[in-house]
Amino acid sequence: MMSVLISGAVALVVAMAGTPLFIRLLVAKNYGQFIRQDGPTAHFTKRGTPTMGGVVIIAATVIGYAVSNLASARLPNLSGMLLLLLMVGMGLVGFLDDYIKISRQRSLGLTERGKIIGQAVIGITFSVLALQFANENYRTPASTRISFIRDTNIDLAFAGAGLGLVLFVLWANFLITAWTNAVNLTDGLDGLATGVSMLVFGAYTVITIWQSNQSCQYLAAPGPGCYEVRDPRDLAIVTAAIVGACFGFLWWNTSPAQIFMGDTGALALGGALAGLSVLTRTEFLAVILGGLFVVVVMSDVIQIGFFKLTGKRVFRMAPLHHHFELKGWNEVTIVVRFWIIAALCVALGLGIFYAEWVTVTPS
Repeated sequence: MMSVLISGAVALVVAMAGTPLFIRLLVAKNYGQFIRQDGPTAHFTKRGTPTMGGVVIIAATVIGYAVSNLASARLPNLSGMLLLLLMVGMGLVGFLDDYIKISRQRSLGLTERGKIIGQAVIGITFSVLALQFANENYRTPASTRISFIRDTNIDLAFAGAGLGLVLFVLWANFLITAWTNAVNLTDGLDGLATGVSMLVFGAYTVITIWQSNQSCQYLAAPGPGCYEVRDPRDLAIVTAAIVGACFGFLWWNTSPAQIFMGDTGALALGGALAGLSVLTRTEFLAVILGGLFVVVVMSDVIQIGFFKLTGKRVFRMAPLHHHFELKGWNEVTIVVRFWIIAALCVALGLGIFYAEWVTVTPS
């Protein structure tokens, strides 16, 4: 437990102290956000605000994880390293996207093809490696089984290992694409995506600690309620670092934001959330925990689909938070209320997670 606390605390301090230094660097280089012309007019005042703040979140997470392992005299486990690989890799794609926007002073960065190729390379690498390197208990970091709170009986390897690997890669990359887009769309108001991410990864910190304490590998007499997750303690250290990094970054990102996380942070956090859902065997539970992200991305899907079918709009503007902006809601009011909704989703997800354990564990 101490290693988890150290990881979160170090990441928080690094993000809190490092963000203003990064802001000064970005201001000196004139790396400011370009605002889309079809967005809410109130956002025009944010033009020029430093972006790419996700660099700080990623750096703080990696440093928190490394310092925790050093302080605890422990070696990193494969699951934690894979999660960081996915987070850093997706953050790199986002960084390139942000840099092109800034350098060319436009709201579009990487081409659609470039972004897809970049995400695919990182996602496929993560997916393939996650099914390799079985430990002494014959467990790999991920499983070809579809999961809710733990693995179900739906196995993607039903027709053989080769096809199972291909189907798993496709499934994992779908999750990565879905979650990175969801976090990216939510990152439209000061502090919104950062605060929601802090809540969701906070929930995953609780889940991974619980899975570690109830691990089939560590219990002397594992029962039916134990978890097959390979390295839950390592995942807990990474998630705690992400929470601390978001917490420290939020100090500077809250309204009026002095820095934006940009695609660098949104893709990194979305990738980390997708990776966690795969590595903790909670792929569909993540939909509940990250319910606010799901609502935001669905509002965009509904808006586009309904407009193509009827030529009319359901919302004044999508994603959903911009709809409320155009209705006259104050930005801070929208952010806080969305945080409340996110907290309720997290509470529901944790409740379901615990209720399932109580149900399968004999009294």
